[in-house]
Amino acid sequence: MGRAGFSTKESGQILLLGASLLLLLPVSAAELEGENLSGLSTNPDRAIFAVRENATTCLMVEFAVKLLVPYDVLALNRIDLITEQASFTLPRSAHIDGKCGSSESEIHISWKNDAYVLRIYFSKELRAKGAEVWKISKVQFVYDTSESSHFINAYNPGKHTASTHRLSALVTPAGRSFVCTAQQTLTLISSDHQKGVTVSMYDIQIQPFDMTADFVFSEPYKCITDQRERLEETLPLILGFILALIIVITLTVYHFHLKLSASNTPPQMPRDRSMYKNM
Repeated sequence: MGRAGFSTKESGQILLLGASLLLLLPVSAAELEGENLSGLSTNPDRAIFAVRENATTCLMVEFAVKLLVPYDVLALNRIDLITEQASFTLPRSAHIDGKCGSSESEIHISWKNDAYVLRIYFSKELRAKGAEVWKISKVQFVYDTSESSHFINAYNPGKHTASTHRLSALVTPAGRSFVCTAQQTLTLISSDHQKGVTVSMYDIQIQPFDMTADFVFSEPYKCITDQRERLEETLPLILGFILALIIVITLTVYHFHLKLSASNTPPQMPRDRSMYKNM
């Protein structure tokens, strides 16, 4: 029997076929995944969500969120409509999705089988003197009034979308995370007859760009509200310290003044001459 093998021509055909198959394979994009880390939070109302690209954190948020959504119900006369308010919080068990980019990124938070979806969009921009900042550029909330745990007896139930317009919120220097304990409130306009949906965030730390370590925020940038509250707390202490210091200085100066006056005053001769014999 002859030795089995390939001729040079056959080998060339095989290599050409292999190269063609490689060209037909799709180029894999960056692998994105959402991580729910809320179990690490000691605050039962605070959720921790991250978006990771190629196994590295590229966006992370920690916050508590309350939503107030108006909806219509039939009045008792079964003719008129009245407006009720559905109030609920963002659950820590939500599903996370999102996108990361150099100048735009976003996070999608959904729950109740996508009956509710909160989308937050971030962008970077250059401002005066070449300062680069990031901000929340848009917030969108999709909700289904047929979900009866929050929307009770809703009239004409269905899905609605509420969005902000020309938003510039939580403006933060690039490369830093936004930190704020105080409540930050946004108003969204709904497709349900232009109703106003309120989204309130508090106990916040957010960074959508330039994360240098996995699951670790960069240097914090405190919101103006927290800075004012801290100043209001410390101002009475500062003023009290200054007042006490002024009192101490005044008393010290007065004491030295008395001593100096006493040492520079010559002894006085008694006016009653009968007292001279005692001198």
